[in-house]
Amino acid sequence: MLTLCPITDRDLPQIISLMERYADRPMDFADATLVHLANRERISTVFTIDFADFQTYRIAGRQRFRIVPDATLRV
Repeated sequence: MLTLCPITDRDLPQIISLMERYADRPMDFADATLVHLANRERISTVFTIDFADFQTYRIAGRQRFRIVPDATLRV
């Protein structure tokens, strides 16, 4: 199942806050939006090849993402 989650102007302060929080990475707008949506929608699993960044990002306080595919499966 695929669900499209809208963002509005009301989401922008939280997205900008995430970009500031992870400025040392630096976190781009796309990653910040995905992390914000994960927090908002209570999603903890992401499908990404951006393992290094998403291993660093936290949701719901200090919870790590479950990243698919697992980094150990890389070729």
